[in-house]
Amino acid sequence: MATSNDLKNGLVLNIDGQLWTVIEFQHVKPGKGGAFVRSKLKNVLSGKVVDRTFNAGVKVETATVDKRDMQYLYKDGNDYVFMDTDSYDQLNVPAATVGKNADYMLENQMAMVAIHEGTPLYIELPASVELVIEYTEPGLQGDRSTGGTKPARLETGAEVQVPLFITSGEKVKVDTRDGSYLGRVSS
Repeated sequence: MATSNDLKNGLVLNIDGQLWTVIEFQHVKPGKGGAFVRSKLKNVLSGKVVDRTFNAGVKVETATVDKRDMQYLYKDGNDYVFMDTDSYDQLNVPAATVGKNADYMLENQMAMVAIHEGTPLYIELPASVELVIEYTEPGLQGDRSTGGTKPARLETGAEVQVPLFITSGEKVKVDTRDGSYLGRVSS
């Protein structure tokens, strides 16, 4: 248990049996009346964001979420198997929990896995990853000055938009949050 005065970004709260992460909070002391805490909470499982106001000093239930760096090993049916690099314990994470992150995961890659009471809640990849372009149409001569883009299929099977001068077999840096092209990786 904690009080609303202890809220901080990243803290996970258990409200009405659901887990919520604190995204933003602001302590407000109006001239009249009692102080309160205005917060923005994100549902850990659904991703829904809500605004919530707590009176100052009100007790809130915190949830213990264990965040561990784990190595992605392989896909097993609908599950993704991760390994704790310290204890070598393996954890099966359902595809629904991995979500869109699967588009940017390669075997043996590190990811942060959040676990609550033995259940994996979500995974976080690094902000950017380096992946090889498996296939993209060749760019036409003279197209380079227009700044246009074309679709390219990554080695993970995901599709991203890349500049026209990028060719198959090149390694590129991709933002894992929105799937945008960040640049070429020189070997």
